[in-house]
Amino acid sequence: MNTKSLLNKLGKRFPKRIAKENHDFVGLMTGKLPEEVRKIVLCLDMDWEIFDRVKEEKPDLVLSHHPLVYGLRSRVFKRDPSKKELCDALDALNIPVYSMHTNFDTGLGGMNDALAEALHLKDVKVIENNPMMRGGRLEKPMKAKEFAKYANNCLNVDYSRLINNGKEVVETVAIIGGAGSGYWPVAKEAGYDIFISGDAPHHVRREIVNAKYNYLDMPHEIEKIFVPTMKKLIHELDESIEIVMIDHEKEPEVILK
Repeated sequence: MNTKSLLNKLGKRFPKRIAKENHDFVGLMTGKLPEEVRKIVLCLDMDWEIFDRVKEEKPDLVLSHHPLVYGLRSRVFKRDPSKKELCDALDALNIPVYSMHTNFDTGLGGMNDALAEALHLKDVKVIENNPMMRGGRLEKPMKAKEFAKYANNCLNVDYSRLINNGKEVVETVAIIGGAGSGYWPVAKEAGYDIFISGDAPHHVRREIVNAKYNYLDMPHEIEKIFVPTMKKLIHELDESIEIVMIDHEKEPEVILK
């Protein structure tokens, strides 16, 4: 398939302007786009851990969720020389990396719709005050701790961290994958019984506790759902494109005393 045609079609669904509104960095990260794309590697992050695998696969394109270079290249490379080495190595192999981040998170059928679907939520909708957030209803009400275990299973992670200060039984759920913990007031104001996101710092957790609300802090790695979701979207456009899915990211091990 023509590469520009593929990216233009994906771009109509997940416009770059959404990322610009979020002060995000998306699009071509390194290399030059080929005229045709026959083989794509999909990953959450393009990093050194999978470099050898990508080198062996010799794809026409690597499509990642998280931007390979987040920020101005000169600043990123000064702060992280290893990142420059990785980009230089990819350039030398003529392997372009293209990233779709908050535009994929926000767009219909993207990250947060996929997470809501994995949780089997009903009546899913975009939350008015945060177009990245999705809200829906569980098939059956659950106690908060029961729901946390259910969410771990649905989103394929070993653990989560529950703040159980709101309703004892939850029926409605709002979610933003990744690091959206600071948006919990939007979920609460919209009337959802519990909000799911990740990377919650201490001060945000204390705000939620004092607001008497429920929050489920899940590993950022739940966003690996990007890989199968993007594969499905690409094959809807062209089934002949070979897709290599790399799922190499595992949540840190929890050590209990």
